[in-house]
Amino acid sequence: MRTRPVLIYDGDCAFCTRCVAFVEHRVRPRCDVTAWQFADLAGLGTTRARAEHELLWVAPSGQVHGGVMAVAKLLLNAGRGWASLGALLSLPPLRWIGHGVYRLVANNRQRMPGGTAACAVRRSAGPS
Repeated sequence: MRTRPVLIYDGDCAFCTRCVAFVEHRVRPRCDVTAWQFADLAGLGTTRARAEHELLWVAPSGQVHGGVMAVAKLLLNAGRGWASLGALLSLPPLRWIGHGVYRLVANNRQRMPGGTAACAVRRSAGPS
């Protein structure tokens, strides 16, 4: 059984990779970080389609959170001032607003700084 949460991101996306590097350096969550391309997704309780679609946070209990809730869980886990931001992001209506902003960024990540054509999310992949 895992004792640490796992953060799963798209390792083929330069924008995602840069964001995760920032998070590891500045936020410093207490978790394992891995690109979905190198993760045992089935063992972590998720699928490739979901991992291609959004950032994932897998709790030690096996519960999987995606998108803005993955970000909120990451911030809560980091402690310090980050936990307050994570708690706020978990609450409606900020969670709803965060979901919209997350989907906007995720669906256009190839246009973001550091993004490339490889960053584009396939429209048919996963839930919206």
